[in-house]
Amino acid sequence: MRLNRRDILRLSALSGGALVLGPGFWRNAYSAPAQPGSSPYGAISGSADANGVRLPAGFSSRIVARSGSRVASTGYTWHGAPDGGACFPVSGGGWIYVSNSEKTLGTGGVSALKFDGGGSIIGAYRILSNTTSNCAGGPTPWGTWLSCEEFSGGRVWECDPTKSSQGVVRPALGTFSHEAVAVDSVDYRLYLTEDSTSGRFYRFTPSSYPSLDAGTLEAARVSGDPLTGASVTWVPVSASKPASQQSNASQTTVFNGGEGCWYDRGVVYFTTKGDNRVWAYTVASSRLEIIYDDNLYPNSPLTGVDNVTVSSSGDIFVAEDGGDLQICIITPNRVVAPFIQLVGHGSSEITGPAFSPDGKRLYFSSQRGTSGSSSGGITFEVTGPFRT
Repeated sequence: MRLNRRDILRLSALSGGALVLGPGFWRNAYSAPAQPGSSPYGAISGSADANGVRLPAGFSSRIVARSGSRVASTGYTWHGAPDGGACFPVSGGGWIYVSNSEKTLGTGGVSALKFDGGGSIIGAYRILSNTTSNCAGGPTPWGTWLSCEEFSGGRVWECDPTKSSQGVVRPALGTFSHEAVAVDSVDYRLYLTEDSTSGRFYRFTPSSYPSLDAGTLEAARVSGDPLTGASVTWVPVSASKPASQQSNASQTTVFNGGEGCWYDRGVVYFTTKGDNRVWAYTVASSRLEIIYDDNLYPNSPLTGVDNVTVSSSGDIFVAEDGGDLQICIITPNRVVAPFIQLVGHGSSEITGPAFSPDGKRLYFSSQRGTSGSSSGGITFEVTGPFRT
């Protein structure tokens, strides 16, 4: 890989002056995809705790919200079918966890939990209402939440996590079955996944960053073998149902069931459920690589790949939709292992993994809980000695 001056400046900015290519994934140019091994946190417990969570030693869980029930002493009723989420810092050392509601026919939206600096819940409220199938999304560097609707006419809504309000639709980001979005604050672009068997991987360049009112939407065209490192070029597409446009379809690459998407230190990570893969796109080099594929190693623990987040240590946490109802970790030295597992949630999926701003707490939901119903969702917090 040859870097030009612009690439070097960009990478230097990402690392505070020290030139690094993201986490350890990028220290060896053609490393093999992640394979099963031992977790840096040790094995998960043989039995579940009182909340139905199997955890490594030193970690504990609590339930912070249940669908259809009031949150703590706030008086606010938590939404059904909790899905994608993220955390935002607030003044005074507290934070906010936002959670999508994947309910249909205009009954979806987004709710927020507000915590003080000690982790106590001090508020809960709605930040988006009357939308449909709000699946995943992504946080922005300027402090808003982008909530994505997952149906053929789905759009992206920009929401203010700090107060009860109604989000603003952003049509320029496209009309399609949205899943997730990640913002590259260095290159001033957004990356989006599409949950369809014929989905695409998109890039959006705002006309006037950070405004999302207008810009250029493109879809990825992949050349080469992503198991060893492929290259990506970008094809302009219309914001109106771009994947269905025949003129673009032959020029762009299909990604089978795009799911979670997260930006971290120059790399965009995303998942595809149709082939159970985790991908990494390095922005500076336009390099695309498969860093996990469950077909490569027998008895690999991670199946049903879905939402994804990255910790401050560079560990990737991938939630399962189905599988063993686990959140698995992929470490920078390319080892994949279970981190936690839900017991008794066989008809559910794990959604919305997100770390608190200090990296000491992990939030996530069981979308349908133990009942298997969208009204039975449970939102958890796990605390413990996370790597930094």
